[in-house]
Parts: sequence; C-alpha cells; structure tokens
Amino acid sequence: MALKGNLRDFTITQLLNLINLARKTGTLIVEGPNERVLVSFRDGKLAYAQAGQEDNGLVAVLYRARRLSANQSKALKERAGNMSDKELGLLLVNANYITQQDIINSLQMYFVGIVNRLFTWVEGMFRFENELLPPDDKITVRVGLENIIIEGSRRLREWEQLQDEIPNLDMSLKFAERPGANIRNFNLSVEEWRVVSYINPKNTIRQIARATKMSDLEIRRIIYGLLQAGLVEIIRPEGPARPPVQQPSARPTVPQPSPEEQKSLINRLIMRIRSI
Repeated sequence: MALKGNLRDFTITQLLNLINLARKTGTLIVEGPNERVLVSFRDGKLAYAQAGQEDNGLVAVLYRARRLSANQSKALKERAGNMSDKELGLLLVNANYITQQDIINSLQMYFVGIVNRLFTWVEGMFRFENELLPPDDKITVRVGLENIIIEGSRRLREWEQLQDEIPNLDMSLKFAERPGANIRNFNLSVEEWRVVSYINPKNTIRQIARATKMSDLEIRRIIYGLLQAGLVEIIRPEGPARPPVQQPSARPTVPQPSPEEQKSLINRLIMRIRSI
C-alpha cells in the first residue's frame, strides 16, 4: 500500500513511528509551501537527508559541524573537483586530516537536524518511495528513530508554546526603555548578539531571521529569551510595508542600522550593564 497523504491528517511523528515499527527502507518525500525535503531510511533507521537545494556535500557538512575552518573548506572544494563524498572522505581519513568518527558524527548531526525541522511543519504533502535510495556517491549513516521521535515531540511542544508567545513574525523589536529592566546575570550568546545587532523598529522579526539564517523556531526561542529578560519589546514596524521579493532565489535584504546607530545601541547596552 502506498504511503502518501497530507501533514494535516498524518503528522511527522506518526510517519516516523510507522517507518520505525515497519522497518521500512526507502525515501520519505515531504513537500511544504517553501521547501522540499527528502529523508532516506534503511531497515527503519535514518540513513540520509536532503533539504531543498541546500549544499549537503561532505565539505559543507564538516564546515557546519566546525570540523573544518573556512579556509580549509574553500581549499578542499577547489581541490576536490568531481571527487565524490565517499572518495573525499576516504582521502581525508587516510591523510589523517580527520577521523572516520568525525565524518559519521557530523553527518548524523546534519541529517537529524533536517528531520527535526519537519516536526514544526503543519502544512505539506508527503509520500514514501520504497525504491528511492540515497545517491551512490553519498555517505550514509544508521541512526535509530526512537530518540529522534522523543526529541521531535519535545521540540513540537516548545514550538507550540513559542507560537503562542510570539504569534506574528512580522512585528518589530525595540530595546526596553523602562527603568530597572532586568538584565542582571544575562549573558548573551553569539546567536543572541547576532539578533541584537539587527534590532531596529524598521526590521521585522521575520527579516532578522532571514538575515541571521535562523529558522522560525530558532528566532522565536531567542526573542522569547530576550523578552523574558526584559531587554526588548515587541512593537509594530515603522515605515511603509516592504514589497515582496520578486525572485525567491535572491537573498532577502534587511536594513541594518548605520554605524552610528549600531554604536549607539551597543553603548546603551554597556551603560545599562554598568549601571547595575
């Protein structure tokens, strides 16, 4: 029996449970409003994943996992030529450039990350192709689905809570002006600083997410933390509405504050911290 349908009727959790219990081999294709994801399985275990046109080559995956520096990644891409991931991986291991376990761990983390994105999808069509397997030149893994399902269910509950707290990503942010804003012992992470650098009444939360390359879940999580700390407030965006991007492939542009404005924002943060 063909496995296909709509995510409104059959959730990702239910799909993964079925694939796990039936020990199915093949590829699950999920098509959402803006992205197409392929997830391959072997005997009910995660083997491979591809999200849209995202670069999932070995070099790109190792770079995202911080196993390679930017310079190393660039050099390998230039020298690898038409070398397959399997050939490149063997070459890197034999040259003691990286370990086999580093490669496996990086791929597992990347593939699981793609699957985790699907748990927040509420719209889209899916189908399971029994005969469709990962490309022969790609390195596959074997990851049990039990922990992925448990973690995915937790992320789904978090997503639902964050949607209730921050329902509209087309709103903007400003730094809280009220005296006594609670930023005591509030340590900003690298990701939080990236978001803070774009805070401007003219920038919507959605535009900040695109500029920082964060998912809706990631940007909501960070904004929620900043709100709870009393550091920012949600406001209506200033200025006229922005026209839609005509070419989906074009990189979205987000107005950044001028150097003077950015310096002023940082100085305000520093002064508040010093005043505590």
